[in-house]
Parts: sequence; structure tokens; C-alpha cells
Amino acid sequence: MPAPVSVEDVIEQHKASGKFIDINGINTFVLDQGEGEAVFCLHGVPTSSFLYRKVLKELAARGMRGICIDLPGLGFSDRPEDFDYTFHNFARFCAHAAEALGLQRYHLLVHDIGGPIGFALAAENKEKVLSLTILNTWIEVDKFKKPLPMRPFEVPVLGEAELAAMTHPTWHLLFSTLGVKNAGAIPKEEIYAYVDLLKHEDGGKAFLKIMRNFEKSEEFKKLCLQAVQQVPYPVQAIWGADDPGLTYERYGKEIKRAANLPKVHQLEAKHLLQEEKAEEIAQLVVEQARRH
Repeated sequence: MPAPVSVEDVIEQHKASGKFIDINGINTFVLDQGEGEAVFCLHGVPTSSFLYRKVLKELAARGMRGICIDLPGLGFSDRPEDFDYTFHNFARFCAHAAEALGLQRYHLLVHDIGGPIGFALAAENKEKVLSLTILNTWIEVDKFKKPLPMRPFEVPVLGEAELAAMTHPTWHLLFSTLGVKNAGAIPKEEIYAYVDLLKHEDGGKAFLKIMRNFEKSEEFKKLCLQAVQQVPYPVQAIWGADDPGLTYERYGKEIKRAANLPKVHQLEAKHLLQEEKAEEIAQLVVEQARRH
């Protein structure tokens, strides 16, 4: 197949590599690659399953089944106006997605807002989780503060203006600053695809709802902690050590402390480490699965 020559090509190839399933009436996009034990991957914002495309390929090459859905409101999935865009409801939705996909048990790989979502999912479905791998995220939700570039999205009017200003060139700058260490190694069409997938169909309105519904209650924090403390499955953390937003010093150590981990695997990467360290992430997931 010839190399993509446009953003549209990249997006169409991504769409063609997945499928759609109905989950509670929501048309949901799914990437599902490989065979073997399932690794259920949860993405964050402002991304989608597109961020995991390389990781799923590496998992499949190592004899595992990599799966990632586009959360409602993001990527190709539906963006209903009346959906409850809170972390806890996303967790319930993911539980229904796992059931619809026939996942009796699965390894869990979480990142960004997929962290709190995945923690709630694991806490309420411990018997189904084989292992938990945590990428750059947070768990003490009551203390979390969004990185500075993401804070305008919380504010009505200002958030809409910030979203309108997110174009291919401005996203490329943000992607280079916060996302990856070597943006030059990634085709610009693939970088631009993130913007088009974010604004797909609704212009990003659902994304703004997500950004304004971060759960910070003590009760939800306690639920998240139940996913990493005294659990029947192994837990590990892999960190993009050069993430300028969710820094290792603040959030990596928070995860290490909360889960009582002997160490955190630190990689030379920024926030979107799946783009540059897919092989390393997949290998660590596989090694943990084999030990278990």
C-alpha cells in the first residue's frame, strides 16, 4: 500500500483498520488487532484510539490481542449531547464495551484521563483484570490540576475560542512541546490527524464537555485507589520521563506511592509516549503478563 499523502488518507486508513460496534445505542469505533490474551487500552484527551495504533501493532506481533475503543465524544465514536461525560460513567461504558467485545478477562493499559477511568473500571471489575499497566496519568483526583495549556478548555467562551484556534499548525506546536521529543520523526499528516479526529462531526463540543467534567471528589479518589491497593493482579507504571505537564516528579511518584511500586519504568519520552515508545510499552506489558 502506498504511503499516505494527505491527512484524509491517514484518517481513512485508520478508520479502515478498525470496526464499529453498538454499545448502549452508541456507535463506537474499535481497533482490535492480534490474537491471544486481550490488552484493553484506554486513551485520554485530546486523543483517541489513533494514539494506540502503534502499540496495538506491537502487542499483536508479540502474541497478544490489543484493543482500544474511541470513548464517546472522541475519535469516530458517537458524540451524543445527552451523554454523561464523567470519568465514572466512562468507566461503566468501558465495562459494557468489554462485555460487548467478549472480553471475559483482560490486561488493562491506561493513559491520561484513561487513568482515572481505568482505575474506576478496575476497582469495580477486579475479577476481570489480569494486570494493570499505568502510563502518564494521575490518581489523586482531588489534588489534580490540568497542565496550563489545557486549562482554558474548562472555561465557557474561552474554551470555545481555544478550540477554534487549534489548527494543524498550532497543534503541531503543542504536539512538539508537550507530546513527543522528536516530532520530526512522525509524518506531519499523522500529527495533523489528531486535530481532525478531535473535531470530527461536532467541532469538538463533546471534548469541551469532557474537559469540564473532571471528577475531583474524595469518594471518587477512594474508588481509584481501590484499583491499585491490595488487588489480585500485578500493577506496573511506565512513564514518559520528559512529560512537562504530568511530570514524573509530581505524578509519577504519586502513582508509585499510591500503588506501592518498587519502581517506575522511565522512558525518554514526553506525554504521548505511545507515539515514540510503542515497542517498549508493548514489551513491558507482555513481560508482566507472562510473569502473572
